[in-house]
Amino acid sequence: MTPTVSSNTSAGAPAASGTSTAAQSASDDKNMFLQLLVAQLQNQDPLNPTDGTQFLGELAQFQQLETSVNMGSDITAIRQDLDQLVGGTTSTGGKS
Repeated sequence: MTPTVSSNTSAGAPAASGTSTAAQSASDDKNMFLQLLVAQLQNQDPLNPTDGTQFLGELAQFQQLETSVNMGSDITAIRQDLDQLVGGTTSTGGKS
C-alpha cells in the first residue's frame, strides 16, 4: 500500500502579496515534510527499521524548517510594524 501525499497549493490561485506567498510556501514545505516523515515511519520494514542517527537527522531538519518558518513570520510582522511607523511619521511630519 503506497501512501498518497497531496499538496494544498493551487497553481492557478493568485497570491495576495509576495510575503504571504513565501509564508504559504514555507507552510506547504513544512506540511509536505511531515507527511513524508510519517509515510516513511509507517512503511518502514519492522525487521530492518530506520537507523536512529538518520531519524534524528531528519528531526533536526524539521526543527530547522520550523525555526525558519517562525523567523519569516516574525520578520513579516516587524516589517509591517515598521511600515506603519514610517507611514505615521511622514503623514505628521512638519507639524509642531
